[in-house]
Amino acid sequence: MNSAADLQRALNLLPHGAEFRFLDRLTKLNPGHSGESEYQVRGDEPFLRGHFPGEPMFPGVLLAEAAAQLAGVVAQSDPKIPPLKNLKLTALRQVKILGTARPGETILLEAKLTGRLGNLVQAQTAASVERPDGVAGGTGFERRSYRAGLGHILT
Repeated sequence: MNSAADLQRALNLLPHGAEFRFLDRLTKLNPGHSGESEYQVRGDEPFLRGHFPGEPMFPGVLLAEAAAQLAGVVAQSDPKIPPLKNLKLTALRQVKILGTARPGETILLEAKLTGRLGNLVQAQTAASVERPDGVAGGTGFERRSYRAGLGHILT
């Protein structure tokens, strides 16, 4: 599920344009059940110029959006249920934004569908950040976890 073609097929099931997609790579997909993905904060995203000048950081509300997009991919990939038309995020429950990502960091996203009722899809999601460590000469990655789940309802 790592190929560019797989990602493009999955993203085509979402209503978003390329300019507002926050999934670069699907790393796992259990269609209709769960998935994991990554988004690399490049630093050239237009919204970073104003959030915040001189100290750019990925807006927390877009962490929730990125996780909702992954939940949408999971929901839309269910082989037993046709893709929903006009899938939209309609509610957020128990969202806590405990941190953010900066240019050069990778956002790791997880989504698990927890319920479906007609056009209503509920998912539990989480985001964490993987970044180059700040230790001089270091080569590893430190994973900062913002795993307070982001609860989403999509319709």
